[in-house]
This record gives sequence, structure tokens and C-alpha cells, in this order.
Amino acid sequence: MMDGRPVLLLTGASRGIGHATVKLFQERGWRILTVSRQPFSTECRWPAAVESHVQADLARLERLDEVIADIRSRLPAGKLHALVNNAGISPKGPGGTRLGVLETDSACWTQVLNVNLISTALLARGLLPELEAAAGSIVNVTSIAGSRVHPFAGVAYAASKAGLAALTRELAHELGGRGIRANAIAPGEIRTSILSEGTEELVADAVPMRRLGDPAEVAQTIYFLCSGASSYVNGAEIHINGGQHV
Repeated sequence: MMDGRPVLLLTGASRGIGHATVKLFQERGWRILTVSRQPFSTECRWPAAVESHVQADLARLERLDEVIADIRSRLPAGKLHALVNNAGISPKGPGGTRLGVLETDSACWTQVLNVNLISTALLARGLLPELEAAAGSIVNVTSIAGSRVHPFAGVAYAASKAGLAALTRELAHELGGRGIRANAIAPGEIRTSILSEGTEELVADAVPMRRLGDPAEVAQTIYFLCSGASSYVNGAEIHINGGQHV
């Protein structure tokens, strides 16, 4: 039986920003549920971690109702205080090359949009009763690539993140009257295991703070948007990029 702690549902939790977010929320006393297409990662362990993980491929929209039912079964109190949509895929070409319009086929477009955008909308839709019961917060992880052409992020990824920013505004508009806030964070170059070759040079040329961001810095902003400290913040997209967007 679930205790009285607030509950976080996080997609994409096994590394980088997701891992840092799990760690911070766990330290602050939250109960955590995770969704990932990968099995539970022992690198991101927390109390009750294995039984709190739902393995699912968010690209398979036809299975999403089952995933939502599974999540709901783990919420006996009927409340979800925070939904953080962090899962995202960014396919690369041979040798890690960027996939532009001419290199991106329909299957790639479908997979990226399903994971990065459409599943996000459907999770919020499916878990609306639990979010409303908790006056919950939705945080979508967009990207600096959603607002400008990026040297490493492909076209499908960029378009999906731009769409996710628009979806965040729509959610904020539609759900605000139900007591649910929806915001986004747009990370820039963050120090994770999936950095592209050449990122250090990009940081030196384009980031005023002249350094990579740390996943913990992103997690702190996510936590702020899920806490009472941001109780009147709705429909915002916060840039976390050391000034790269200016």
C-alpha cells in the first residue's frame, strides 16, 4: 500500500537527466515510478526501484492503454503529483551523423514522434484523473534543438521537440482550470553519456558560460516546477543552456 508521500512518474530514467531527477526526488522524500523501454537499470537504484519500474516502448502507441492501466494499478491512492516526460530518442546516421530531411524516412519520423511527442500527450490524457486529484504538475523535457537548427540533433528530433513545446502550452491552457500545471524545460549541452563528438567545441563557441551543464542542474529545475515554489508558473519553457539561446 502506498504511503502519504507525493508520487513522481518519470519516463526515461536510466541515465543522464532522468537518473539525476530520480536521485533528487528520492532525496526529497518522493515516491518514484519510472517508465522505460529498457529493463530496470541497476545504475539507477532507489528504494523499491525494481517493483516501481514499468518496462514499455512508448513508440508502440497501441500498447499505451495497457501501460496507463499498469501505472494506475500502482497508484492505490489515486493521485499522481508529477508527470515528467523525459523519454526521448534522437536517431543518428552512420558514424553518429546528423539525420536531415533527405536522410529521414517515414519509419524514423513515426518512431521519433510517437516517443517524443504523441505518447506524452496520451500519458497526460490517460492519467488525467490522478493528476487532477493531486493538483499535479506536468514537466516536458524539450530541447534547444526545438527552436533552432542544431549541428547534432536530427530533423525529426528537432521537430518533435518544437511540437512538445507547443503541446506544453496547450496542456497549460486546457488543464490549468483543473488545477494541473504544465511547463517545459529546454536543456542545451548537458554532460551525459550520449554527447556527440564536437560538443566541447560547440560549447566554447556558442555557450556564454563556456561549460557544459550538469544533469543535477536540470533536475533542480524539474523539481522546482513540480513543487509549490512554482505554484503560479504555467505554460512556461525554461532554458537551461548557459545562455546558448541568447
